[in-house]
Amino acid sequence: MADDVRERLRSRLEAVAQRPGLEDPQAPWGPARELEQDVALLRAVLLAAAASDGGQASAVSADELGAALSLFEHMRNQVDRLETQVVIEARRRGMEWKQIAPYQGLGSSQAATQRYQRLMTRLEEIRQGVR
Repeated sequence: MADDVRERLRSRLEAVAQRPGLEDPQAPWGPARELEQDVALLRAVLLAAAASDGGQASAVSADELGAALSLFEHMRNQVDRLETQVVIEARRRGMEWKQIAPYQGLGSSQAATQRYQRLMTRLEEIRQGVR
């Protein structure tokens, strides 16, 4: 997907985010909130690391960098959960796989269904403790 198209779509989503009543603490969007928090932590670590690049003593320890690296597997799982929820909602609202595919950067409806099936399998394995 081209950068200009991605930015146009992002602008549409920002308009959705501004709608009143979307800050329901009971809403089942825990994965999105966790991702926001994890990204903020990663940003802070990278800012601290960049600040120490001027020859000063390191502002970030190896343990802190390790802690930052440990966030990524969980973040991938959360992104998978969110993507699955959005695909389910798109299908529930009548979108065909051939309509969904280009938004995911995929070239065919078959690729979109296969991706969804892989996501569902992966999430089920995580739920069962296999992964």
